[in-house]
Amino acid sequence: MNNAVRCLLAVCLFAGVVVENLPAAEPEPNPVQFESTDWPWWRGPARNGIAASDQTPPLHWSADENVVWKSPVPGRGHGSPTVVGNHVYLATADEQADRQLVLCFDRRTGKELWQTVVHDGGIERKGNKKSSQASSTIACDGERLFINFVNRGAAYTTALNLEGKILWQTKITDYLVHQGYGSSPAIYDALVIVTADNKGEGGGAIAAMNRASGEIVWRHGRPATPNYPSPVILNVAGRDQVLLTGCDLVASFAPLTGEKLWEVAGATTECVTSTVTDGTIILTSGGYPKNHMSAVRADGSGEVVWENNVRIYVPSMLIHEGTLYGVTDAGVAMCWEAATGKELWKGRLGGTFSASPVMVGEYLFATDEAGETSVFKADPANFELVAKNQLGTEVFATPTFCGNRIYMRVAEQQGDRRQEMLYCIGD
Repeated sequence: MNNAVRCLLAVCLFAGVVVENLPAAEPEPNPVQFESTDWPWWRGPARNGIAASDQTPPLHWSADENVVWKSPVPGRGHGSPTVVGNHVYLATADEQADRQLVLCFDRRTGKELWQTVVHDGGIERKGNKKSSQASSTIACDGERLFINFVNRGAAYTTALNLEGKILWQTKITDYLVHQGYGSSPAIYDALVIVTADNKGEGGGAIAAMNRASGEIVWRHGRPATPNYPSPVILNVAGRDQVLLTGCDLVASFAPLTGEKLWEVAGATTECVTSTVTDGTIILTSGGYPKNHMSAVRADGSGEVVWENNVRIYVPSMLIHEGTLYGVTDAGVAMCWEAATGKELWKGRLGGTFSASPVMVGEYLFATDEAGETSVFKADPANFELVAKNQLGTEVFATPTFCGNRIYMRVAEQQGDRRQEMLYCIGD
């Protein structure tokens, strides 16, 4: 990272720090800056699943084709690789050793550089059989790493420096495991924002902490229902908003102050996906107690513009040039006109999906739970399948695309033993 970026990060760290009960007016945001070849947090630099369009990752690969390097990953997890500078960061859980860890790999060679135990003991083993104890994706501000884990009946956010030293750890809320936990931290100005919705007696919470100290700057309680999305910060309806779906609600908060901007009944109870926007509406999707998609106007009017009952429960959607793309859990790629909800096409991919599709230029990459990645055109006119690529035997983590390469967390069956691997795919 160059000196100019480091200076900007230092300014960001101390500028705009707020305390509770500030007036609603927000200062101008001072966002962290990254190189176009970085992928600093969940769903990429713009938080929307769209990678830099000027790159050309391979369209074809396998265990023997276009593999730059691969490295074994101890334990198990569903968090995506975070790529910043010369490093790749990953969260994992070693259930046999009863530990939750953060790992660092060399981006060029795949060599493991360090691992840090964040929680020693206390792993929660309840939940859906598909869930993991390390499903959160690390967020990096260029100087620190932020990771969420549930441990000993509570949700915690932990900050580490880039050498793996733990700087602080803050409890967000008590957490009663239902299906699992996979919410990822979001960075905004001097804050890191996290959520931990759950059906415990006290309900869940959304909270923002000072990135330097871990001190809670603002916090809101949430309804006592299970729910799983990460907070997403998007510029919509003319302002930056923290958006959170599920608990039968769609809610918006001011990122710096925590002021609740608006809240409407526009979602189902249990959601997983990260919402996306065309700048006017935001799109929600959930899968319990009903399959439900909706488009909600983000100006506080409470208007639900359109809705349907398509089951996109786990894989997040994405919007490009007014077109909404998604992959259902049951393996059907779909395309809609975002403003109206009009279905434009659908095409069967096959398989079952948990990882989210990612757009790179004119292509969409969607990986199913058996490790097969379908590549198809991001074209509103028709569905065109370009390639199918097999890697590993199990994939739940969304791949990361940056610097013309693909970073994939996959599991391989080696005899009777399951082994996770981190792959770097490139020409």
